This record gives sequence, structure tokens and C-alpha cells, in this order.
Amino acid sequence: MTTTPSEAEPRTRPGGLPWPALLALSTAVFITSLTETLPAGVLPGMAESLDVGPGAAGQSVTVYAAGTALTAIPLARATASVPRKPLLLGAMAVFLVANTLTAAAPAYAVLLAARFLAGVAAGLAWAILAGYARRIAPAGSEGRAIAVAMTGIPVALSLGVPAGTLIGEQVGWRAAFGAVSLATLAVLGWIGASVPAVGRPAAEGAGGVRPGLRRTLAVPGVAAVLVTVALFVLGHTVVYAYVAPYLRHAGLGPRTDAVLLAFGAASLLSIWGVGRHVDRRPRALMLTGAALFTLATAALAVTGAHPVVWAAAVLWGLGWGGAPTLLQTAAGRAAGRRGAAAADTAQAALVTLWNAAMALGGVAGGLLLDRSGTGAVAASAAALGAAALLVVAGGRRDAFPGV
Repeated sequence: MTTTPSEAEPRTRPGGLPWPALLALSTAVFITSLTETLPAGVLPGMAESLDVGPGAAGQSVTVYAAGTALTAIPLARATASVPRKPLLLGAMAVFLVANTLTAAAPAYAVLLAARFLAGVAAGLAWAILAGYARRIAPAGSEGRAIAVAMTGIPVALSLGVPAGTLIGEQVGWRAAFGAVSLATLAVLGWIGASVPAVGRPAAEGAGGVRPGLRRTLAVPGVAAVLVTVALFVLGHTVVYAYVAPYLRHAGLGPRTDAVLLAFGAASLLSIWGVGRHVDRRPRALMLTGAALFTLATAALAVTGAHPVVWAAAVLWGLGWGGAPTLLQTAAGRAAGRRGAAAADTAQAALVTLWNAAMALGGVAGGLLLDRSGTGAVAASAAALGAAALLVVAGGRRDAFPGV
């Protein structure tokens, strides 16, 4: 298959990373990540404004995740023949419309519909963002490029949600979503001006076969990477979603914001370190991350002593912060053996599993908290982290090769 000059991949260009383009992609990641969890910080005001209970208002997070999980794979497959830049701009434009409708929603049903549409748009954007970063990077620096793009995730968790919560408390939840819409409008212009166009992924895979999900999962290493995603994200969400009750039980309720800030700072340090070394030592980094997460959550399960909790928060952040970069890099490399379209299908599957694990983690963590207490929540997270560690250790050949 030949390509026209407009479809040629720019990643073979010499030189350093295309920083303006990668930072634009990272901001898109930040905005879509922030918006998924923003309702958690403005829940009381949202519920009161729409005349529903907090539990009903909380479903705005669930429907967002559902929109992403249900549509990421079919949309990625359906758009495999579409050039990446107009597709990304289109997805972010739909996200802008949906988020603006969320901010202006006159009724609960409209809010849920808008949140579902925002999740659909975000899922499509997420399915192509890592691959986009990989394609515009110089050869040999693909992992670093993905690391820069994925910086938006820990920044959203550690800084974005608290900032959105502050805006919501001062001027209302609608203003918080309105601020996200303004940021989305700005990033649309940024992407248009600084992100180079890349051609569509190959419409056909190896041997002339279009790379559907089943064939992509059959590529050696892809299934193991996706199992690791499900285990790791489920374990993280189980404990992160209910960290506030855990900290209250441990006597650190008034310091919840500070503990989460320590977690967020460690996450940023992790993604910086992973970004520097992901192209040379991906296996060692993934093993270290899974081990640190398991150790941290096991410590939380054993004791709520304040020094241990603080240390565990830092270790947890160090183990978790680089995980999105490492897992997306691993999925792209494993599936990429069958071409760019297979790599994008694997990324879409990763996005789907990621959001499904987040939704399941919220439900499972709540059940564990109600029935068995905070210690059981942390212990379950540690068990899932240990299982992920075993899968990574066993994936030396195809899923997590190297040192």
C-alpha cells in the first residue's frame, strides 16, 4: 500500500520532540480526564440545582464512563479510514458542545444525555491521542511522546479537580463546567495551529485483513497488556474512590486534601521519570510501578498509622503516575506489529477497559466499604495490584519485553 505525501507519517523527522503539538494533545487529555471526575467535586450544588439526590447526581460520572466504554471500540473501528487531525478536532468539537450543554442543562435528563455524549466524544479522542503522539514523534522517542501527552491525567487528578471544586464552591457548578468549555475552545485552536496532520491508520492489517478487535486481541502480547490494564485500574479505583472514608477512619479526614496533594505530586514525578526512560526500560518501569502500588495498598490495609499513610500515598503516586504511559505504550507496541490500525484498535480497547474498570471499581469499592470496612478496600486493591504484577512478570516475551 502506498501513501501520498499528505498521508506520510512525520515521526521519522530528525530532531527533538514536537513540544507545542504534544502539549496541545496533553491539554486535550487533561480536559477530558478532568471532566469525567469533576462532578465529584461539585455534587452538592449540582444535586440541589437539579432537584435530585446526591446519588442521582453522582450518576453523571457513571453515564460519562458508560459513553466512553460502550463506543470507543466501534467508533475507532468505524473511523479507521479518517485522517487523524480532522477526526481529533471533530471529537473535541462534539465534546465542547456536550460539555456546554452540561453547564446549561435545565433538567436532570438533559444533564445525563449531555454527559453521555461528552463521554462518547472523549472516548473517541482518547482512542486516538496516544497513537497521534506516537506518530508525530521522532523514531525512538515514541514512548517519551506518549508520556508527555498522558501528563494530563495526573495533572487533572491532582490539580484540575480541586481547582474545579473551588470554582464550583465560589460561583457554582455550572461555572466550573463553563470554564472547561472555554478551555476546550482554546485547545481546539491550539490543536489546529500546532498539531501536524497525519494520515489515516492503515485501513488493512497484515495479510490484507482489516484488523478488527478479535484479530487485534490475537496479536501476541495484546491480551496480556489489556488484562494488566483491567487489574491495575480496578485496583487503583477501588481505593482512590473511597480514600476519603479511609482517611477519616484513620484520623486524617481534615488532611485529605494534603494527602491527595502528596499523591498527585508523586504521580507527576512518576510520569516525568517514566517519560525519560520508557523507550529504554519499559519492563523494569512497569514491574516497579505495579510493585510500588501493591506495597502501598498493602500497607494501608495493615495499618492506618499516620506516617505509614503518608508514605503509602507517595509510593502509590510513584507507582500509579506513569502507568497510563506505560500501558498505552505497551499496547501500541504489541498491536503495532500488525500495523497502525491494529494499534489504534488496541488503544480503543484499552480506553474501554479503563472506563469499565473505573465504573466497576466504584461499585465494588462501595460494597466492600459497606460490608467489610476500609481495610478490606485497601486489601482488595493490593490483591489486584499483585495480580497485575504477576501478569507483567509473565509477559516478558511479547507484552512487556525488554529490561
